[in-house]
This record gives sequence, structure tokens and C-alpha cells, in this order.
Amino acid sequence: MRFIATACSFTGHRPHKFPWKDHETDPRCTALKSTLAEQIAALTAAGVTDYYSGGADGTDCYAAEVVLSLRKKNPALKLHCVLPCKEQAEKWDATAQKRYYSILQRADSVTYVSQKYYDGCMIDRNHRLVESAGLLLAVYNGVRRSGTGATVNYARKMGREIIIIDPLTRAVTHEGGGV
Repeated sequence: MRFIATACSFTGHRPHKFPWKDHETDPRCTALKSTLAEQIAALTAAGVTDYYSGGADGTDCYAAEVVLSLRKKNPALKLHCVLPCKEQAEKWDATAQKRYYSILQRADSVTYVSQKYYDGCMIDRNHRLVESAGLLLAVYNGVRRSGTGATVNYARKMGREIIIIDPLTRAVTHEGGGV
């Protein structure tokens, strides 16, 4: 497998899009998190050192936590949070907010597309994530009319290498980048 960059961005669904919702102890969720961790570990072994997360609840936070865990043994790893606006997590439940702010506190960098929410700031965040890395790791169920689907399609348009994990089957597919 050949990677075109040493940076990887994440995209994926929020908990309400998964059959298990926010029940992270569900075996399907723990299996998905294991697959995600395996893929990030493989990318790290292949030389990826910079990871970009949009900080959204669900996949973005799962992936960020994997990077932070791997960074304990490999301090060369960097987690960069690219967020749509400062109030992204304001309406989340207390558990999700605690996770989010813990990730931000431990991230190597935190940048905001905007200080305040505006219509389109999430899309602008997703574009910035794709533009920040040569590789996109997506937990994606194939639904085109979703933020994740739009991000995957933007990565295709930009010629990025894409690794897709199906959230239900955990099948891993590769697109672009000479893979």
C-alpha cells in the first residue's frame, strides 16, 4: 500500500446514524472502534504522523481518541482538530461534551473555521479537513446525502487517497492514491 502523504483526515457518521446509536458498549460499536484502531495503527506504521479530526460526535471523536492513545507510545504523532465553530458541542449531552473537551485539551492544535456558527460552516470544515491531508479515512455507510458522503465525494474530486470502513460489516476498501 502506498500513501501519498504523511497526513490523514477523518470523517464519519455521528452516533444517531449507527444502529447502536450512542451505546458504545454494543458489540458492533466496539468492533467498529477496533477496526478503526487497526487502520490508524497501520497508517502510522506506514509513516502517517499527522491526523486531522473535525471533532464531531461519533467517528471523529473515536478516531481522535485512537490517535491520542497511540501518541503515548509514539510522540511523533500529532492530532489537529479543525472545528467548524466554537459552539460545536453546546447542544451535546454531558458525556459527549466531556469527551470532546478532553480531546481538544490534548490535541496538538485546535483551529476554527469560524468563531460563530453560520450556515455552511460544517461543509467548510469538511473541505478544510480534506485539503489538509493526502489521505481520508472514512467510516461511511454509502449514503450519498450526508455530510460524510459529501466529504468522501469532495476527497474524490480532490484526488485524495480514501480508505472507507463500512460501519456495519467493517469491510475496508481503498480508493485513489495509487493503491
